[in-house]
Amino acid sequence: MTIPMNKRIAVLVSGGGTNLQALIDAKAAGKLPHGDIALVLSSSPEAYALTRAANAGIPSVVVDRKAYGSREEYTHAVTEALKGENIDLCILAGFMYILDTEFIEAFRNAVINVHPALIPSFCGDGFYGLRVHKAALDYGVKVTGATVHFVNEVTDGGPIILQKAVAVEEGDTPELLQRRVMEQAEWEILPLAAELFCAGRLSVKDGRVSISE
Repeated sequence: MTIPMNKRIAVLVSGGGTNLQALIDAKAAGKLPHGDIALVLSSSPEAYALTRAANAGIPSVVVDRKAYGSREEYTHAVTEALKGENIDLCILAGFMYILDTEFIEAFRNAVINVHPALIPSFCGDGFYGLRVHKAALDYGVKVTGATVHFVNEVTDGGPIILQKAVAVEEGDTPELLQRRVMEQAEWEILPLAAELFCAGRLSVKDGRVSISE
């Protein structure tokens, strides 16, 4: 009997790599049994996420955004680097650049992103980082959260895989809310979504994700 090979995961980063660390910790805790973090790809040679990868013994590569003159050229370089490692699943974990359609087409329904709000609220072009949490607080919502979704050609517009709600508390600042959303939502549902993908339990039809038992 042939034992199925684990899916090879690439995590794309640009900065500190807190969501990468959540994935590393999930793997170490046995919560990602069907996937292996095979590569960390960074858009910056100075990203602390590279240190996290090295500490975990994970191979890494830098595809420096500053070395490419256009989004198309940069997208091609990133896509080729991932193809060269036979990657099955790409996870955008604080990756600060929107890649061109070549990347989406090469990894259709195999790229997931975590967004720090309950899509379709506070999402789309211009909504990233603390901006998302400031918008939520300015609007006065009582509940926010995080969403893991497949990536398509529309910013934050791909099929939703998982969502988790987080309460907004009196006296919250964007920084406090950001931390709570990461701890209570992002770091839980991102590894779970990765495992669901790697275990072959996700399917997409008519823009909706189904999770099989």
